[in-house]
Amino acid sequence: MADLQDALVWRKIASEPGPNIRIMRARYDTFEHPVSGKPLRATVLEARPWCLIVPFTDDGRLVMVRQFRFGVAEVTLEIPAGLIDRGEEHADSARRELREETGYEADRWTYLGDLFHNPAAQDNIVHLWLAEGATLVHATEFDDGEHIEVALFAPEDVRAAVWNGALRHPHVIAALSQVLDLRRPELGAL
Repeated sequence: MADLQDALVWRKIASEPGPNIRIMRARYDTFEHPVSGKPLRATVLEARPWCLIVPFTDDGRLVMVRQFRFGVAEVTLEIPAGLIDRGEEHADSARRELREETGYEADRWTYLGDLFHNPAAQDNIVHLWLAEGATLVHATEFDDGEHIEVALFAPEDVRAAVWNGALRHPHVIAALSQVLDLRRPELGAL
């Protein structure tokens, strides 16, 4: 298997910085095709890691957020999430983001693992956290680029939102799939 994977590797032969953009920086890497040897210039977006939080209240409801997303110019349904500050541990970032975006804090935390953000073009990862026992403790504290509505959802309503397309964020769906069965009922078990 290692030989097959090695045959797929493109060797990096050059790298140059690109422009800084709000939460990322572009970088241009030139790679050599593993078979033809031809160079290909690829754009890589450098970004800090993110964290996503799946927060449940003690009565089993999920703390969700709605916010305008500039990339799709739409209001999306998501779970709390955000960039990890430089020098900050992702566990601390998860607690901070939950508190800032929703006003909730939780007393039980479980790490669910990490994902690539978008391995086709980005170099960062996303850490997933389960927060149980979430309780509203204070007002929200939004960043300059945020204006968020907080809403509580029963698990069956979250499933319905995934199935009917109201919830379309892939990282949110991946995080939720760690703790909820998101299969459509008509498909049954595989």
